Amino acid sequence: MTLSFTKMHGLGNDFIIIDGRETDPALDADKIRHLCDRRFGIGCDQLVVLSAPTANGADVLVRFFNADGSESGACGNASRCVATLIGGNPVLQTRAGLLPTSQDGELITVNMGTPRFEWQDVPLAKEYDTLHLPLHDAAACSMGNPHATVFGDVSRAEDLGPSLENSPLFPQRANIGFADIITPTHMRLRVWERGAGLTLACGSGACAAVVNAVRRGLTERSCVVTMDGGDLRITWQDNGDVLMTGPATSVFHGKLP
Repeated sequence: MTLSFTKMHGLGNDFIIIDGRETDPALDADKIRHLCDRRFGIGCDQLVVLSAPTANGADVLVRFFNADGSESGACGNASRCVATLIGGNPVLQTRAGLLPTSQDGELITVNMGTPRFEWQDVPLAKEYDTLHLPLHDAAACSMGNPHATVFGDVSRAEDLGPSLENSPLFPQRANIGFADIITPTHMRLRVWERGAGLTLACGSGACAAVVNAVRRGLTERSCVVTMDGGDLRITWQDNGDVLMTGPATSVFHGKLP
């Protein structure tokens, strides 16, 4: 038996994508960690498994796994990669819900759904105002996975990221964004991702950063987010949905025994 995969990236946030719609790849946490290892495996930030959808209106079921083997509810950059790989305008079924996609040339837009702000929805370990957490005055929300954004501290991502990710305040750990506001329509962002560490880009983290910035009155509802790997356009629509627009790149295809 061989395992076919595609290596892709969204602004340098890289993925192993395995199409299991016809054959279950039967990957456990140990195998996922091995495949994600950059020295002993293929190497990636997250591994993505495609399966036959179970929800009406969905074209594919998508599961996201961090490099440490844990499962994530959402991944914006990987969602763009999956849409590109499948082609057309597929609706992705994820743990965060159904994510419609559209493509315009080399740019892919994913409707990342509606953010949630209640402390139990992030989730937090206890009740706090999610707009002002007692951790570097971070703002928190859920984009299908837990996010916290620290404003004015972009240079401290590597320093503070590990401890904030694993803070007792986040029972499921959290993705930690560090944002500098450049203008009301432009921000600089670095994200320490839960289970992956510092990545070149984070789609759901960019969505969370813009949402939290709008809640703080720091930016407009449509904003360019510049990360180490490049730019995303994030728009928080008046109906509550967050649109994420950016590129996706296929690197190579391969097979493993």
